[in-house]
Amino acid sequence: MHTYTTSRIALPSRSPQPALPEAFEPALLQPLSFFPAGAEIYAQGEKAGPFYQVEFGAVRIYRLLADGRRQISAFHLAGETFGFEADSTHHFFAEAINATGIRVFRFATGADISRQLLPLALKGLTRAQEHLLVLGRQNAIERVAAFLLDMAERQGGLQPIELPMSRMDIGDYLGLTIETVSRVLTRLKDKGVIRLTSLRSIEIVKQDALQDMSE
Repeated sequence: MHTYTTSRIALPSRSPQPALPEAFEPALLQPLSFFPAGAEIYAQGEKAGPFYQVEFGAVRIYRLLADGRRQISAFHLAGETFGFEADSTHHFFAEAINATGIRVFRFATGADISRQLLPLALKGLTRAQEHLLVLGRQNAIERVAAFLLDMAERQGGLQPIELPMSRMDIGDYLGLTIETVSRVLTRLKDKGVIRLTSLRSIEIVKQDALQDMSE
């Protein structure tokens, strides 16, 4: 099932090439592909195999539920990899949130990939477990606080936090409505815990208070 038409434009990369395991084909052979906002990178049910790395922009990983609702399972930011699957097909959709550059890596023919896959699998499992812990929290404030702290950590602790995703995306990731996400952010702002510097830019003013709320 395709929800968007994918536009892929190969661009030369001007950024340093990432250090890759020996099992990957040389990075110079992999052109940078550009995906505009909302473009599909791969679909649920498509053949899996390559790995993907975000050069710039952001990606959401999601599944459409039987009743038409969307459940986002992960966000991937610049420098992060995704696309690892336990079998031969993708179980989720991958979609560019905004203008995004993606580099596709494939394993070299005949390479022993077992040792290369283990760190990727363990990292993906850890993130999935952390997401389940967030969803298991009853309090919407706890979920949003944990999400903001996670985004801050993944952006190197820089302030303010840049959120490429919409309030609706955040809601679909945290199991909340868009109204609840907006209400919680406003409450955190009114308490002086965060500062909303723009629609998608948030400064954490009271780190300890936000940490306490997330636990």
